[in-house]
Amino acid sequence: MSKISNIVLVHGAWADASSWSKVIPLLVGEGLNVTAVQLPLNSYEADVNTVSRAIELEDGPVVLVGHSYGGSVVTQAGNHAKVAALVYVDGFAPDAGESAGSLFAQFESAPLNPEIRPDAEGFLKLSKAGIFDVFAQDLTAAEKSLLLVTQGPISGAALGGTVAEAAWRTKSSWYLIGDQDRAIPRGEQEKMATRMKANVAHADASHVAMLAQPNAVADLICKAAG
Repeated sequence: MSKISNIVLVHGAWADASSWSKVIPLLVGEGLNVTAVQLPLNSYEADVNTVSRAIELEDGPVVLVGHSYGGSVVTQAGNHAKVAALVYVDGFAPDAGESAGSLFAQFESAPLNPEIRPDAEGFLKLSKAGIFDVFAQDLTAAEKSLLLVTQGPISGAALGGTVAEAAWRTKSSWYLIGDQDRAIPRGEQEKMATRMKANVAHADASHVAMLAQPNAVADLICKAAG
């Protein structure tokens, strides 16, 4: 496979594009062209369309990377003809007819669930304990505080957005498992990665592996890029 030079990064729920801030310099240092998408998080369809527009602007083949809920988004957006490979970082990988929410509901252990706080319009935020103890337990106190105050609330309906066609069934797929993940437990990630027949790597990291172990994440993306 010839090297792919374009990387599109898709963040997850309760986050924004800056969640890739430690990975981006590593990828740029390898000569890759990087775009970090900013999702609206107000509907699944809007998020998929936002990623599709970013892919369309690239000048050649793309490695599409999704973290957490972003994995569900890239599963649908990855059907774009320019997408040559998919990378999931602690990500949801639904099949057709499934959503991030439907997978989450099946998890045997979901310690994040009690820390989700809905508002009157159905947007969800995480409690301080959710960020500090479940979502990002291996970051510094300063980094956890930053995540807490800048978290992007997500519409509950977005988490329920259903995949129509799973791109991982036809595209090369890679999956990084955070072995200390408490939001999507390791065993659940392994099940999804096995179903996808993905190339798997592990990192000794929480759910936010791109912040806790950015070198491991960048290394896997570079492998997917050839």
